[in-house]
Amino acid sequence: MTYSELSQRQNPHAFLNDYLAAHPEDVLTVEDAIAADQGVTGLIYELAAQGRDEMLLCRKVDGVAVPVVSNVFASRRRIARLLDAGPESLHAAFTARAAQPLASRYVDSAPILEVVHSGADVDLATVPMLRHFASDLAPYITSGIIVAEDPDTGVGNLSYHRSMIHSPNELATSLHSRGDLWRILARYAERGEPMPVAMVIGGHPLFMLAASARVGYDVDERSIAGGLLGEPLEVVPTPKYGIAVPAWSDFVLEGTIDAAAHAAEGPFGEFSGYSSNRSTNNLIQVSTIMRRRRPILFDVEGGNTAEHLNLARIPRESEMAEKLKSRFPDVTAVHYPTSGTHFHCYVALRQRRPGQARQVMLGLLGWDPYVKTVVAVDSDIDITDDAAVLWALATHFQPHRDILTADGLPGSPLDPSSTSDGTTSRMGLDATRGPGFEGRRIEISEGALAHARKILMQNTTTGGIHA
Repeated sequence: MTYSELSQRQNPHAFLNDYLAAHPEDVLTVEDAIAADQGVTGLIYELAAQGRDEMLLCRKVDGVAVPVVSNVFASRRRIARLLDAGPESLHAAFTARAAQPLASRYVDSAPILEVVHSGADVDLATVPMLRHFASDLAPYITSGIIVAEDPDTGVGNLSYHRSMIHSPNELATSLHSRGDLWRILARYAERGEPMPVAMVIGGHPLFMLAASARVGYDVDERSIAGGLLGEPLEVVPTPKYGIAVPAWSDFVLEGTIDAAAHAAEGPFGEFSGYSSNRSTNNLIQVSTIMRRRRPILFDVEGGNTAEHLNLARIPRESEMAEKLKSRFPDVTAVHYPTSGTHFHCYVALRQRRPGQARQVMLGLLGWDPYVKTVVAVDSDIDITDDAAVLWALATHFQPHRDILTADGLPGSPLDPSSTSDGTTSRMGLDATRGPGFEGRRIEISEGALAHARKILMQNTTTGGIHA
């Protein structure tokens, strides 16, 4: 098979070029050289401070020999476009496509096979990495998706894990989520064998989104990527261990993780907004480096950025919205605000009977182990607006009757307020109006608003209001 027979829809470089052509206003291209040490991070945080969320293309990054693309997932609108949807139907579009998984398709030739180094030729200094925060111990790979396969079934798992160089052929990493990859590692440990892995850096954004999907252990996320793409993910086997990786990857690092081998890593700027040195301190022994001839570094900005949070929470929101609406049909919307990192969730509902909001909140607190606080509001509240939710909390909530708590529950080990093993407490705040609520929201007539818009438009056009 020649490259011309591969699907260009799965080529992240083609995605970048197509998006630049279709939405130039949504991409900030930086031609000036910027620093690999916090240069990209500085741009992204300054954009956010201005209320902006453009995708970032940096053509020259000092000390990094490839262009850098970041902030891809900072915009819900942009993620929705990937799924041919609008922001209002993002959850439904993600759920519908993820519910139609497609088995991967092996191909004979691929860009990721253009340059292959193995054995003594492996040097991780040739892999581009950025230092994202001054508090980070070192430059980190933040977009690395570790691919591993169950030793008995071959079912693959995709998951993100921060990684830094420990030696020329070793990466120190953290499996802090202790999810399916942790289970696969345990199965290999029971056999007395190291776990073969491949770390993918740079794939189509829908492949990257699939790596955050919340699915069962027996579901291969590579098939979820196929569902999101609308066609089978094209893959090739890695040279030594035969792990199926995307044909259009920019970099793939093949190697093993031995459950008994450890190396210190961290601190690193995590989604909580704090620098975290909580880590499982695992070690990846890299035996092969594969890359495209002209790669791009598709970076994921760390910390409490919209990109970092969206990449994980879009699948989480989609799952929770589907579960809640299926079990509780009066739920109208679910939203994880950036201000709450992964620990807060807002849910809107049409409350038809006393206690309904409590039941919904208990369901959410039980289903999502990361959520510490749920705020329930009425369906007329815009839950994408923190100010609107806080207004509902201020005017509808009474602490003595509208709060529920539970403690001693498993949460996120990266929550700096949790115990060292990640145990946390949880809270539900009922900010719905409830039965017997007395109050009428203030109103402004549409005529008055239309007249105001007309005046303001004239003011903008003429530069002043004329008496």
